[in-house]
Amino acid sequence: MKLNQFSPAPNSKKSKHRVGRGKGCGWGKTSGRGHKGQHARAGGYHKIGFEGGQMPLVRRLPKFGFTSLIKPFRAELTLARLNTLDNSEITIDFLKQTGIISSKVEKVKIIATGTLSKSFSVVGVSVSKKARQLIEQAGGKVVN
Repeated sequence: MKLNQFSPAPNSKKSKHRVGRGKGCGWGKTSGRGHKGQHARAGGYHKIGFEGGQMPLVRRLPKFGFTSLIKPFRAELTLARLNTLDNSEITIDFLKQTGIISSKVEKVKIIATGTLSKSFSVVGVSVSKKARQLIEQAGGKVVN
């Protein structure tokens, strides 16, 4: 068998529906568009969401939601997550290298969630008041 001998299976291809070719085909005269009106004419059609003059659904429902533009560049880190780390010095570069935060992150804040059993030196990372107290109680220090 050669490429020029391939053909689709019988009756698998339907011919395109051609309208406006006389009344013998059943789709003559108005070509399936009915009589008069907006849909019968060429060019004109309502915009997306138009409901015939009724207040559109988009305007009937309340607005909601918010997308922060700075969210991809900020990160939070818990004290419980710090406990899993082996390094004694915590910096943004170290957190990026270990994959704890995204490489896009510019600012990190340590928050006081969980307990701390190791001592860490936190450099260049912002810390909440409570987290600062807990880090210093565990024998670590915070340098900003």
